[in-house]
Amino acid sequence: MKNKVILCTSNVIGKGDENLGETIVETFFTLLKQREELPHSIFLMNRGVFLATDQSLASVHLHELAQKGVHVLACSTCLQHYQLEDALVAGQVSTMGQFLELATEYQVITL
Repeated sequence: MKNKVILCTSNVIGKGDENLGETIVETFFTLLKQREELPHSIFLMNRGVFLATDQSLASVHLHELAQKGVHVLACSTCLQHYQLEDALVAGQVSTMGQFLELATEYQVITL
């Protein structure tokens, strides 16, 4: 999985019940951090940036993944749009340009 980038465009996985979607995304990151082989990066855009704030329990898992060497990147334009520039508790601010570079080098898996 080291040759992959996970793209999160939402703070939930799936459509339908939002609470269920939040539980599913948290479970995904809980299981991901337990794997031996981790992705190169996780890129958060649009509502996905909420995952790296204290508004999401997934932020704990993203922080742990970052400590394990996974690049957790949050779109700066999206953070500005949602007024979350100072709210990141996991990962770092990034740009769409950096995502494009990653997307040309690694396989992208969109959640």
